[in-house]
Amino acid sequence: MTDSVVTGVSPAISAVVERLMRRVEDFPSSGVQFCDLTPVLADTDGFDAVVTGLIAGHEIGTIDFVAGLDARGFLLAGAVAVRLHTGVLAVRKGGKLPPPVHSRSYELEYGAATLELPADGLDLRGKRVLVVDDVLATGGTLGAAVGLLGDCGAVVAGLSVVLEIPGLGGRDRLAHTPLTCLTVA
Repeated sequence: MTDSVVTGVSPAISAVVERLMRRVEDFPSSGVQFCDLTPVLADTDGFDAVVTGLIAGHEIGTIDFVAGLDARGFLLAGAVAVRLHTGVLAVRKGGKLPPPVHSRSYELEYGAATLELPADGLDLRGKRVLVVDDVLATGGTLGAAVGLLGDCGAVVAGLSVVLEIPGLGGRDRLAHTPLTCLTVA
């Protein structure tokens, strides 16, 4: 972990995540280390530390919505939204919502994907949104979420993730948006 990556987060929070996170070598393929956050989220103190870290730099009244990315981001965003006294948005994978929807397609390292939000029933124009997810890798999914929210008229106030996988360009791709990361792989 480097201080330049962990932005605005107490070293104690990062230490809790590091202590509880399970690292699995050679999964899903040889040479890859999988970082399993399940034990962190299953632990009361670990989950509390993660939520506290994800809201770093954001006070009640400065955020209108917390957006969680399908699917693990939903767990985190709900808890963060409760802490910040805001509504929560579920940014869904393509095809999971009935029309009409706002959508944003993007490229993945192994193909393409789409994110969606309902086009009816939500007015995001001018609303300040904190986007929350579990992992930042290449930045494709988070970047698409920022674009989708912008297409809907929202202002993305920041991005918060539990874990960053360095060396994949995600941080650089998202350099225009404030980013909080609790720890690195």
